[in-house]
Amino acid sequence: MQRFIVVSCLLGLVSTNRVMACDLCAVYAATEAQGGGDGGLYSGIAEQFTYYNTLRSGGHTVANDGEYIDSLVSQVFVGYNVNDRFGVQLNLPVIYRAYGSSAGGNHGEGGIGELSLIGNYLVYQKVGEDFTFNWTALGGIKFPTGSAEHLNPNEPDFSTGIGGHDLTMGSGSYDGLIGTGVFARWKRLFLTANMQYTIRSAGAFDYQIANDLSWNGGPGAYLVLGHQYTLAGQFVVSGETKGRDTVRGVPTGDTAETIVYVGPQINFSWSSRLSAQAGADLPVSIHSTGDQLVPNYRTHTALTWRF
Repeated sequence: MQRFIVVSCLLGLVSTNRVMACDLCAVYAATEAQGGGDGGLYSGIAEQFTYYNTLRSGGHTVANDGEYIDSLVSQVFVGYNVNDRFGVQLNLPVIYRAYGSSAGGNHGEGGIGELSLIGNYLVYQKVGEDFTFNWTALGGIKFPTGSAEHLNPNEPDFSTGIGGHDLTMGSGSYDGLIGTGVFARWKRLFLTANMQYTIRSAGAFDYQIANDLSWNGGPGAYLVLGHQYTLAGQFVVSGETKGRDTVRGVPTGDTAETIVYVGPQINFSWSSRLSAQAGADLPVSIHSTGDQLVPNYRTHTALTWRF
């Protein structure tokens, strides 16, 4: 019986919607409190660091004249679960980017990103001693809180592969979010799958970021499954895809991309209060248009505390 309770409480830890792709795309959705516990308040922080240093032109890797972007996105979130099925969450991204090139020198800037409000709903759950299945759904809205000054069409691109859409903190638009996730467990083995879709509207300077789809998932196993501490390892396949942005209805040439990543992830929990994640992603497939800097790698961490 004690093992049943532990697994029930840990369900959400591994099934957390860790959909956090491009800097302005997906939001971190902490749904772990709906994995078999009471309602209540929770908060935390999720961070993603992405290093861009590969220059692609027309879909092919080309020589890079020192161009780079170091992008750190920290999402501070607070949420409240009304019950064990429904909860709401508020996210505020804080973004810092260092960037430069041989000709343009080094620069750095930071600010807040796009505030988002999302609702999480546990659609279906079945929990047993050896088998568990969990299906969640989310929906929400993004607000135009981040500065969109870099989207000004009169602002020249910083370099060949770095444009205003790479540096902007926001879009100046109200955008919709929908998503879903599933978790399946058999004894100590589990499988997750999550996706999130952002529906964009026209924003500042009549610039409209293309709709984007983000996903992640993969198999894992509980390495430690005790009464107070748990540790799980997972192999994650994740990705993001978006079309070309438009300016006054005219498509841009260097904003569409589809990237697939693979990498390990570690999930940790203490009691029913603390959950943490850490992982790294390496791109294994990249398709892009125009001249773009694309990621060399990215890392992600998250910490959630239930009150």
